[in-house]
Amino acid sequence: MSSVSRGAQASGREGPSGLVTLRDLSIDRLRGLLVFLMVGGNYLAGVRAIPAYLKHAPDIGLTVADLVAPCFVVVMGVNYGPSFERRRGVSVTGAYRHLLMRYLSLLGLGAIISAGGTVLAGQPSDWGVLQALGMAGLIAAPFVRLGTWARFAIGTIILCAYQYLLDDGMLHSVLSSVQGGFFGSVSWGALLVLATAVADIRRKGTVPYAVGCALLIVAAMASVLVAPVSKNRVSLSFVLITLAVSAVAMLIMELGARAVGARAGYFCWWGENALALYLLHLLLLGLIEFPPLPEWYWDAPLWLAALQLAALLAVTSAAAWLLHRRRYPKYSTPV
Repeated sequence: MSSVSRGAQASGREGPSGLVTLRDLSIDRLRGLLVFLMVGGNYLAGVRAIPAYLKHAPDIGLTVADLVAPCFVVVMGVNYGPSFERRRGVSVTGAYRHLLMRYLSLLGLGAIISAGGTVLAGQPSDWGVLQALGMAGLIAAPFVRLGTWARFAIGTIILCAYQYLLDDGMLHSVLSSVQGGFFGSVSWGALLVLATAVADIRRKGTVPYAVGCALLIVAAMASVLVAPVSKNRVSLSFVLITLAVSAVAMLIMELGARAVGARAGYFCWWGENALALYLLHLLLLGLIEFPPLPEWYWDAPLWLAALQLAALLAVTSAAAWLLHRRRYPKYSTPV
């Protein structure tokens, strides 16, 4: 019996294949933390009084805000393969159909949000974070059934080819769009492919995973010699650094989950319904930005910005708690 089946039978909650599935406490907690940071970061990005080190780097450089989206891609990679395998037990065609529809839906939602921002807010945009996530999921799809090391190799090849083409003439196209635009999605896809391989090693146990994290850190440090670190370029070094940071963050969360047991908490509430809360925060942020008064948002003093951010997080947190209460998902016991 596979480890997925054993975990499924223990939970008492049916998954897509008729087996029971348990949620991963550490991953939900990390996903929730990332959405929390994304909500706060998106608000702070428009307030001029906020220091630059709390916002995205304009091009070359790395800030805390730059880590959130790629870390979310790595977390996607943890469930990417297992989710496909659970559905493949019922139907291979159905498993691929679910995967494609899921990431095409993200592309569609992202396109609607970008169009809405262009029409309503007067902020022209041809791309966004949801499109980047959607394209990454589609790029990784052909490789989902390959072995761990094959995906490591393919992800590395895609990433190196992307960096070569970026340096060879695609830089202007990438920098002129948000999240690297359509071409930048190739690099996001490489990150997701690598993340699925890292997730395989994580499932082998703490010691092999810790060794893998150490090797990723070495590779990330070496990559700085090859390409500048830039989220806007989705450069090779940016991908490897954020992959290493994400892998270490998952290890820390997993060790922390063992200390507190299988109890859902604040960040788990956020992580259980990440997409719904992300969409909700965009709506709330639009309401905050709507009054045509610069001193209300764009030029708001720090005290007013703090109040608005607290209100935004409070409303979103309340929604997270209500959604959690409706589902009460079961969590595995960390061992």
